[in-house]
Amino acid sequence: MKRFGMVIRLKPGSADAYRKYHAAAWPEVLDKILECNLRNYSIYLKDNLLFTYFEYHGSDLKADWAKMAAHTKTQEWWAVIEPLQDPLETRKSGEWWADMEEVFHLD
Repeated sequence: MKRFGMVIRLKPGSADAYRKYHAAAWPEVLDKILECNLRNYSIYLKDNLLFTYFEYHGSDLKADWAKMAAHTKTQEWWAVIEPLQDPLETRKSGEWWADMEEVFHLD
């Protein structure tokens, strides 16, 4: 299992819409997240900054990311959600949500 923390901004005025969409997240998208071996998935919001935490329980992260990205309903979800987001300028090339470095963990 590998833990992930990622961060992205919301565009000003988008928090209510973001909350609304996630309060009724599409079941097909949630099923695909689980199918792609992501567990313990959470998103937190503070001052237009989103933080997500999840655990990857698969053996081929690249293949699971590709499977998720190829999923039609997930693409539709992203088309609705991504315009609400404002990626960090410091993210790495190819990232939407910026990966965060884990600096401490205690089980």
